[in-house]
Amino acid sequence: MPRFTIETTYRLPIYRHRTYEGQTVEAACRLALEDDDWSGEKQDYETAGQTYVTGIWPGENAAYKSEAIPVSTAFEDSLQRKADHFEALVAVLTEAAQPMGPSPADFELWLSRAQPALAKADAICAGLPDPEPPSA
Repeated sequence: MPRFTIETTYRLPIYRHRTYEGQTVEAACRLALEDDDWSGEKQDYETAGQTYVTGIWPGENAAYKSEAIPVSTAFEDSLQRKADHFEALVAVLTEAAQPMGPSPADFELWLSRAQPALAKADAICAGLPDPEPPSA
């Protein structure tokens, strides 16, 4: 019977409590995200993520000794799978969210909600902050 070396991983949240001073909540959040001093961090074992497959190789004790075998995305990290699929969904929805000439009022209402939602999704995909909400 074939043997396989399988590497599995789980995400362990690491957190810290620190006080930041800023003109606004957003400014304080930016300072916290830019702070790369993690001395005194704590590990949160109670909310560790699910276990997922990060590599598989043919043979016993074979990790990184040969080319990894492709594995179904069903065994990958669920959060990453959602993120990857999210980008695909945004691309599909972006096609439908283009002005298409004269259309019923229902489409215009949908379009007025869809375009800001897609702009936010594009920002998430690009790792950028949320865009400003459209002015009324």
